[in-house]
Amino acid sequence: MKRKEWLTIALWMFCVLTVSAQAKWNARYQRYIDQYKDCAIEQMLKWKVPASITLAQGLLESGAGESTLARKGNNHFGIKCHNWSGGTMYVDDDRRNECFRTYRSAFDSYEDHSRFLASGQRYRSLFKLKITDYKGWARGLKAAGYATNPRYAESLIDIIQLYKLYEYDKAKDYDKFMTQHAKDHNVGGQPLHPIGMYNKNYFLYARRGDTFRSIGEEVGISYKKLARYNERDKNDVLKEGEVVWLKKKQKRAAKEYKDRPHYVRQGESMYSIAQKYGIRLESLYKMNKLSPDYDIRVGDQLKLR
Repeated sequence: MKRKEWLTIALWMFCVLTVSAQAKWNARYQRYIDQYKDCAIEQMLKWKVPASITLAQGLLESGAGESTLARKGNNHFGIKCHNWSGGTMYVDDDRRNECFRTYRSAFDSYEDHSRFLASGQRYRSLFKLKITDYKGWARGLKAAGYATNPRYAESLIDIIQLYKLYEYDKAKDYDKFMTQHAKDHNVGGQPLHPIGMYNKNYFLYARRGDTFRSIGEEVGISYKKLARYNERDKNDVLKEGEVVWLKKKQKRAAKEYKDRPHYVRQGESMYSIAQKYGIRLESLYKMNKLSPDYDIRVGDQLKLR
């Protein structure tokens, strides 16, 4: 076999392995889904594009939000500059130095993706399919030429099935707070912090160099309020991995801790425990009938509800 043929086979095997690897569950994909699922649902209710398809395309086209195009241009769907008067950037794709659209925020990319499909003549037949027919949508996108990858449809279907994205196609509403977060622009070219939900609240984990001010600018909340919600001074330095609550904390822990006390471990403080469970520090002291000057010890039992 000639060297050129070996190289062709090797490249083909690499592509197959890459697609296969993408179909394996990983935390990075799940964080992307958690971050943008409500945005995808909003688009579905507005434009009739299945949320599962939008999410799967976003994951595949943007590398779960980590591609250069997504990080620097907020373009999550690989849409090129055809008939576009907005911002642009040039990236090597099928050909070198191709022109791609750029957006102020990830939300704008999601909105433009929906509009792009809904207004495009070649995608018109897709809107005759049921909103739950994600397989038909995936195959229709490939047939209409959305991507050149011969396994594009199968890749979308694999992602949808692995992460059960089809469940979002049944949604009747979405979380407005999470959607608003996607509307905020990336700060300093960095991807948005993934936001989690726990104990009827929203939270994120601080990254290296984060401050209440930088996080506040990203999520659209006053940094002074953020500091108050977390019972801290507005100028405090945040440590990498530290939890930051985005609304006022609850007076008690989640219901599953009704009969499950917390046993103090080495290195913990009343504050770190309150932050862990999303409880106000004052409430944690009151529940356990402790004075604010009490020094907890390893092994102490604390009520959480």
